Amino acid sequence: MAFQLPDLPFSKDALAPHMSAETLEFHHGKHHATYVKKTNEMIEGKGDLSGASLVDVVRKAGTSGDKKLFNNSAQLWNHSFFWQCLSPDKQQPSGKLAQLINDGFGGIEPMLQKLGDEAVNHFSNGWAWLLLDRDQLKITSLHDADTPLVHDGMVPLFTLDVWEHAYYIDYRNERPKFVTSVLSNIVNWDFVAQNLDGKGADRANQEASTSKQPELTT
Repeated sequence: MAFQLPDLPFSKDALAPHMSAETLEFHHGKHHATYVKKTNEMIEGKGDLSGASLVDVVRKAGTSGDKKLFNNSAQLWNHSFFWQCLSPDKQQPSGKLAQLINDGFGGIEPMLQKLGDEAVNHFSNGWAWLLLDRDQLKITSLHDADTPLVHDGMVPLFTLDVWEHAYYIDYRNERPKFVTSVLSNIVNWDFVAQNLDGKGADRANQEASTSKQPELTT
């Protein structure tokens, strides 16, 4: 089996100036690609993971305590989800999502302020998350490769990568500027709203690929 590096859902220069093509070349083309490569290397020959989907691999690695496999497979999934959270078209929440935001935070601006504070103040590497817990929105952050996939009550809606490789080319060490720029301009709120159905995990999942020999014809 072999997982693949998913294509970006936009061109590499589509998010500029908030996220440059150079950043995407390194972030997606180097960092994300490395997580894919290492995950595939680690699961090769592991019979208990034969045919397992990416989500299954992440969860089994977390349960078994295989930290190296967990870190790489979780980062593969986190990044695959993250790219879908971004859009070159400026959007605003609407419908049910907007109502949940109003109910939980008093409006979009207070919610973005809280999410931005969570991202900026998260110590060292990790991810800021907007989550659905039953019928309520929640904001939190997780360290390193940690992911909602292995936590009960965490339905992923949106994430923001706050590892340095996400912003250092464009913003150097100024994480607050990066966070503000992304949250104010390139959030894919349509994708966030879609994830209210509880199927966000599946939208960054990959099924195990299988290689079949071509059938012989006579």
